[in-house]
Amino acid sequence: MQELGDGLGTALWLLVTLDPDLVKITLRSLHVTLTALLIACAIAMPLGTFLAIRRFRYRRLVVAVLNALMGLPPVVVGLIVYVLLSRSGPLGVLGLLFSPTAMIIAQTIIMVPLIASISHQTIREIWSEYHDLMISLGATKSQKIWTLIWDGRRPLLTASLAGFGRGIGEVGAIMIVGGNIEHATRVLTTAIALETGRGDFGLALGLGFVLIALAVTINIATHALARTERESRW
Repeated sequence: MQELGDGLGTALWLLVTLDPDLVKITLRSLHVTLTALLIACAIAMPLGTFLAIRRFRYRRLVVAVLNALMGLPPVVVGLIVYVLLSRSGPLGVLGLLFSPTAMIIAQTIIMVPLIASISHQTIREIWSEYHDLMISLGATKSQKIWTLIWDGRRPLLTASLAGFGRGIGEVGAIMIVGGNIEHATRVLTTAIALETGRGDFGLALGLGFVLIALAVTINIATHALARTERESRW
């Protein structure tokens, strides 16, 4: 109990004084996750929209695989990215392993199926309302995709928040491809695991409080957007 009390006191002091290490780790986490989120949204939202409006032979299979990949273990993603970026791998020449770029790639792969699946479900509902109008106007495929994305921006923003929440709390893949290198690839989740193992509960709890605050903020924003979307429909 004394260790816990001392750790809480130290954690609160680090937060109040904006400890440089804590701030750097938090900013690095936000940089990696937000960059991965932007890339994932740029891939996943058009993909989900395309699957909602386009009919082709194996569309149902593609959607089923996409939904299944939502539960893909992050550690497996980390392993795959590690093999691809290792010196003996096909992309080893790029020298990206144990760098923030490798972490961004792993997080992007983790986020894409989740955002794409939610985007597909959202756009499919909107498409059922807009189908006849867009056909009559002779809209091109790209015009349909971007119009649907714009009109579904609120639920799609909710999907992006869900992707951010999945990315910011990820530890397995990030640990594998980033290496948890101090001042280089150490982020909130990996730093918490490391400092807990070292017995530095103060810094670990401080980082944990930051991570909890981010998670709570994401959940509040998601619920607020969902409620706003329901009210707008009425």
